[in-house]
Amino acid sequence: MKKPKTPPIALLYQAKLPPIRDGVQKPMKPGGYSDSGADIAYELAKNGMEVITPVENPSIENDFDWVFPDTEEGIQNALTKGATVLWLNTVLYREHAIEHFFDRDIELVGQLPSKVDRYDDKLYTNRLLKEHQLPIPKTQLISREQPMNYEIEMDFPLVVKPLRGRGSQGVTLVRSKNELDAKLAQLFSDKIYGNAVYIEQYLSGREITVTVMPPGIYTINNRRKEFSKPWCLPAVKRFNHNDGIAPYSGVVAVMDNSAVLDDKELQSKAISKVYSYCERAAEIVQMNAPIRIDCRADDKGDYFLFDVNLKPNMTGPSRPQRKNQDSLTLLAARKLGWSYFDLLRNILDQRWKASTAR
Repeated sequence: MKKPKTPPIALLYQAKLPPIRDGVQKPMKPGGYSDSGADIAYELAKNGMEVITPVENPSIENDFDWVFPDTEEGIQNALTKGATVLWLNTVLYREHAIEHFFDRDIELVGQLPSKVDRYDDKLYTNRLLKEHQLPIPKTQLISREQPMNYEIEMDFPLVVKPLRGRGSQGVTLVRSKNELDAKLAQLFSDKIYGNAVYIEQYLSGREITVTVMPPGIYTINNRRKEFSKPWCLPAVKRFNHNDGIAPYSGVVAVMDNSAVLDDKELQSKAISKVYSYCERAAEIVQMNAPIRIDCRADDKGDYFLFDVNLKPNMTGPSRPQRKNQDSLTLLAARKLGWSYFDLLRNILDQRWKASTAR
């Protein structure tokens, strides 16, 4: 891929917890995605792109040397130092500090904060997709105020999930009413995930992850290709689950439990169908940047969409100490022949003007 000059870029990371929504506090990743932000910044810089950093000579081993906090002060600092493109590698929400800069002549890589705030509520998003006739597992909301003799509307085993989670944190498989009661008591006692959680039908088939890219012009095999609608990177299968749940990538590197489907599987009707579902879901949430959708098959092999993630992890092996940090999206991109830089460059090409934010 050619490496044309681009405007100066700065990476943002999450500097503080997001606001509580309906009593639910979304947990914060240690370091606030500064690790992946530094991976991105270093990869862009070593490929000749102008990257603005908080310090003059950033250390390859210090994540925070490469990224700016996503506060008003941090954003202003990046702009003062010359950045005209901000990569929003952070958790976004309504009234995020970046919204105070929407009147500036800058470009953004990432989602619109108000959309992330809306669709970060997993139960809301799943119900919205179901209204659009997309296949979603059966779900049920359970609140702290409900009596312990509440009725379960589906068969065990079930999956317990926070309304606003991160990765697989707080996600648990339960096989009986007693196990469910114990898990609910723990979650509501800890008060980590607010006053409500939801339970979901457990699907026993294969789990896959699909990265959906926004419409735009991309470079694939050294040729420019325009996509008028969202489109999917090759599906990645997940394996080596921990009690039915894919482990959090902060504990187990995704390279150790994930792989792109083989060519025969990628060409199957089932995968073609799930791609169409994922592309439709991406249209519904009006994505501005890549999203990741987790899907799982039932015992008949039919896939259901169970998690739409507007902030896919974007770690990569750009630095010597991070050679095992391929993200799920990067695993998929490699199937297209993209390197880490190719992936980042294509994402960067889809940046949008802050002044067009709605």
